[in-house]
Amino acid sequence: MEEMLDLVNEQGDPLGRAVPRSEAHRLGLRHRTSHVWLGSSEQRAPNGLVRRKNGVLEVLLQKRSDEKDSFPGCYDISSAGHIPAGQGFVDSALRELKEELGVTAQPQDLILCGQRSFQFSAVFHGKPFKDNQVSNVYLLWLDRDAEEFTLQKEEISAVRWMPLADCLRNVENGALNSCIFPEELRMVQATVEKASAT
Repeated sequence: MEEMLDLVNEQGDPLGRAVPRSEAHRLGLRHRTSHVWLGSSEQRAPNGLVRRKNGVLEVLLQKRSDEKDSFPGCYDISSAGHIPAGQGFVDSALRELKEELGVTAQPQDLILCGQRSFQFSAVFHGKPFKDNQVSNVYLLWLDRDAEEFTLQKEEISAVRWMPLADCLRNVENGALNSCIFPEELRMVQATVEKASAT
């Protein structure tokens, strides 16, 4: 049975109507997603939020399966997914972390970086694809080697750590085959910098 998605307003509030995921993407109907960036380090700062590895903040990238309906084989957010009808941003984020990466986290572990709304159109596997999302973006600190994640093979073919600054630069100049928005990486960067300053 196909996943049903709530149609939402510009703030991500459900409008009382749900549609199949394929219809949302065929027609470009606004729906919700949760995005979680995993950050790694070996030292925890006194405030308990900011950690860095050898002085450099790293983020985990997932490589999307070649069978994905959008952006097959591209590097993407650590963990992300559509929010099924009736669920919320946080519950969905925690579920996707467990399903995609084998990571168990609690609501208080997620640090909200902000909310993004965006639209784009493309063609994948010969079919038009229209995306119209409202996404909550979260940061989760986790120091774990790439090989230690349990990957959902239908969704992800591999994961790798990359310094955030390198990732942002590579996304901006097209050196990384990705579907990552630079604006989202800047949200994560701003969250880390704000926590560092407190």
